[in-house]
Amino acid sequence: MILEMNHMSFTVSNLDASVEFYRDVLGLKLVSLAARDREFSERVTGIPGAELRIAYLGAPNAAVELIQYLSPPGVKLDTRTCNVGSAHVCFVVDNFDSLVADLRARAVTFSGEPSTVPAGPNRGRQVLYFEDPDGNTIEIFSAAAANERVSTHVP
Repeated sequence: MILEMNHMSFTVSNLDASVEFYRDVLGLKLVSLAARDREFSERVTGIPGAELRIAYLGAPNAAVELIQYLSPPGVKLDTRTCNVGSAHVCFVVDNFDSLVADLRARAVTFSGEPSTVPAGPNRGRQVLYFEDPDGNTIEIFSAAAANERVSTHVP
């Protein structure tokens, strides 16, 4: 039986640049940044010659793991959200409009435009998709719908 979710992960092309984005732009806290032993990495991933650097960044109730494969070199995938196997992470933010303005000022690539969720458990919240430096999708929700408190967890 699953007890809880530990983290979500993205493979990135440049760990240092990605850490800078998640820490300095999104405000996550760098918890750990370390290389992984090749033997361990091969055993866990099943990839011969796997050599990894991994960063963990914390949010109040979640962790984001960023992995850079030093070897073998990977290939860039088309991670648009319509593609099977694509994934994204969603953060609830306390000042949606301010963060969107900051993202615009930093020339972050938006996948769409800020919108209001029309139905479902997040109805009334503001939502936006944008990309990290590798094109991985990040979603943000406003903390609550206008004049109404909404749960931060989707059942």
